[in-house]
Amino acid sequence: MPETKANGVTIHYEDHGNPSDPAMLLIMGFGAQLTLWPDELVEALVAQGFRVIRYDNRDVGLSQKFTGDKAPGPVKLTLLKKIGLTPKVPYTLADMAEDAVGLLDALHIDRAHIVGASMGGMIAQHVAADHADRCLSFTQIFSTTGNPKLPSARKEALQALVKRPDSTEEAALVAHGMHLARTIGSPAYPAEEERLRERVQASIRRSFYPEGGTRHLAAILADGDRRKMVRGISVPTLVLHGEDDPLVPCEGGRDTAACIPDATIRTLPGWGHDLPPELVDELAGAIGGHARASVSAPG
Repeated sequence: MPETKANGVTIHYEDHGNPSDPAMLLIMGFGAQLTLWPDELVEALVAQGFRVIRYDNRDVGLSQKFTGDKAPGPVKLTLLKKIGLTPKVPYTLADMAEDAVGLLDALHIDRAHIVGASMGGMIAQHVAADHADRCLSFTQIFSTTGNPKLPSARKEALQALVKRPDSTEEAALVAHGMHLARTIGSPAYPAEEERLRERVQASIRRSFYPEGGTRHLAAILADGDRRKMVRGISVPTLVLHGEDDPLVPCEGGRDTAACIPDATIRTLPGWGHDLPPELVDELAGAIGGHARASVSAPG
């Protein structure tokens, strides 16, 4: 499978579609492998005429791991931020944004449509803010600005996200992953049991590396409030968010759209913090439509 050096980091990626089509870079979220972008969504975007690249962020999946780099815990990070100190973390979301741009460099792509989900949306904000010349458009999916005044995740969703499995045996890991998916998933589109089990099992067999998630979380907490940066984004922006997201409440998407001039926001009832197959066509249509409109818009 293809991998390359991007920003000095070994990044594993997949490249779908015609290389001559407009590029679309998909950036996944906290502790999540590229496979969390559904194959059906990738295929739908390719069918619309896009070259779709999805990749494993550093420290997850098949990309380079930062084993041995210690990250301060969430309590310490939060306290340091509250008293105005900049915590030292192994790497930042800005570093991860440079990975994304480095991957475009490695693939000889001058400009791309940037699509980020959850933490990937935060990384994509950095790309859009700091590398606008590399962005044809920006689509944010169930992410946020880091505004501390926004509602926080529901308790059960946060607990499911940070809780460690009971053991490292595959059965326990699968049960843990299925519980997390059910807890943060879409109430209107519950995953079919066997399909969910197969997906979680495949993900674990591809890579199980919870230590990377600890450093991802540290990068998120250290990044803090991004509203000042986000207000400077000039890239055509679409915000997509579920109205029933228990992990990143919909107010996070609304705040992002309010910060970015001329941003468009679309919220969907019954949608949580996942990409259910029932919404693939609607999401692909929204993402592809925004991308095409951004390129054809005057100026």
